[in-house]
Amino acid sequence: GAPTISIFQRPPGVIPPGGSTTICCICQCSNGRFVMYKGSHQLPTLEQSGGRAEFSISNATYEDRGRYICHYLEGDTVLARSTELDVFVEELRLPRPDLSVLPGHEVAAGAEVMFRCTTTRPSTGCFLYLEGQIRAQLFPREQGDHSFSLVQKGDSGRYSCQCFTVNASREWSAVSNTLDLVVR
Repeated sequence: GAPTISIFQRPPGVIPPGGSTTICCICQCSNGRFVMYKGSHQLPTLEQSGGRAEFSISNATYEDRGRYICHYLEGDTVLARSTELDVFVEELRLPRPDLSVLPGHEVAAGAEVMFRCTTTRPSTGCFLYLEGQIRAQLFPREQGDHSFSLVQKGDSGRYSCQCFTVNASREWSAVSNTLDLVVR
């Protein structure tokens, strides 16, 4: 079948004006090329090597906000499209939360792991990011903990969290420290 492309931000999260991130596209593909679009606008040259393309945003402005998508072409034929990646640029006004993991950074497959994103602000929501995944997970509301009951090999990776106020004008925190989880 057609190859699939994954698209993600590295590092993930809402970017402050002046901040930076890289949009990565990865494909189990052979010898084609990537084209990246923001909306309907084709982006200039990408760093490409093998089945990977990267577009760097540095000194971000509000103009960099939007939906990004990767196409993979052989010749002029589009073989695959990624899902859309929404990139957000906002002032980060809240203090940076602290991410911790219990029981520790290395666990056996199937063990229970609890991520805790600690913030000083009441009535905030927080997202847990795993680098390489487009979907962030929202921490449950009741407490600042996010827990996985099962851990598989695929849950290994680099995690971070970011919080926001849940009032009318959504304000964002900086992104937390990162934690590397190893599932043996």
